[in-house]
Amino acid sequence: MNYDVIVIGGGAAGMFCAIEAGKRGRRALVIEHNADVGRKIIISGGGRCNFTNINTQPENFISANPHFAKSALARYTPQDFVELVKKHKIQFYEKKLGQLFCRESSRQIVDMLLVECKRARAEVLTQCSVSQIEKDESFTVETNRGKFNCESLVIATGGRSFPKIGATGFGYDVARQFGLKMTETRPSLVALAADGEFNALAGISVDALVSTGAHTFRENVLFTHRGMSGPAILQISNYWQKGTPVDIDLLPDNDAVKLLLENCGRKEKLGNFLSHSLPDRFVRVLVSMITEDRPLNHFLHAELRTIGERLNSWKMNFAQTEGYDRAEVTLGGIETNELSSTTMESKTVAGLYFIGEVVDVTGWLGGYNFQWAWASAFAAAQSV
Repeated sequence: MNYDVIVIGGGAAGMFCAIEAGKRGRRALVIEHNADVGRKIIISGGGRCNFTNINTQPENFISANPHFAKSALARYTPQDFVELVKKHKIQFYEKKLGQLFCRESSRQIVDMLLVECKRARAEVLTQCSVSQIEKDESFTVETNRGKFNCESLVIATGGRSFPKIGATGFGYDVARQFGLKMTETRPSLVALAADGEFNALAGISVDALVSTGAHTFRENVLFTHRGMSGPAILQISNYWQKGTPVDIDLLPDNDAVKLLLENCGRKEKLGNFLSHSLPDRFVRVLVSMITEDRPLNHFLHAELRTIGERLNSWKMNFAQTEGYDRAEVTLGGIETNELSSTTMESKTVAGLYFIGEVVDVTGWLGGYNFQWAWASAFAAAQSV
């Protein structure tokens, strides 16, 4: 029951770390409390796993220390992981904006990692729950399957997002046990909820430019019964602060004031005119919210100016996120100042490593968080 390396957490980062450690001749064990490994991988990307993004840069990540991720990301690149995928003859494609997906199933990525574990002689133990961790000269990990000892202990348990697939705050508890500091955590890459009824708009998707503070994303927004979702909203949720409005430009390719004033002499009703650029059902609800639907030539210029300004800058005040149950990732985590950026090892507890989502490094939507999992796991594996 003695190992060189024990990795707690059988997700993307955990399995990959064990694989790379095993390649170095280290005897590695992956402990997973669920009945099977890679649950988050399987449900990701609509079941096709957006396993990396070929455009990955440090600027695509949020952290209290924006420089922390640079070393790991430089040492293990998207192309490195793509080569592994190709080696296993997994067909993939670029969906958009550098996002790579499996053509068939995300299960292929899990199977690939399990095959690589076997080749690297890294053991995988499922349905194994950790009850206690102690450190003397080495680590002792007590579980429902017995006690295990190791020189290096890697925590790869992820954040709190998606508790329905077994996500917990275990990694944060371990960090606190050993005296490591934490940055505040919250759900992210998540839909935002607003006060009021949105039933009339639910299901409508609109191409929009969404901004908060200095951050802007252009992708679709999707109206829900409780507020808004869609890629642009998920992206902006990484930066949204409660009490700060989100600015939504519904006509990002047009100066809406200029467009309306140039057509102010038309007899066409406002709703019909806007339906040339926006979904008809959305326009009907929007117009009813801000004005009476009249022919354009029945509006004063000042009225058209006000409507146009609102179309290019619709301020939404969201009350909260949809919570960890709907969040793709957890923002925040173990303070990066507590860890070595080259090895992911604790600066104060020799042999203790933290990788993946449990660390205060959060990527944008689109494969960036998987790339951080691979890169941080690789960095730790070269040291354990």
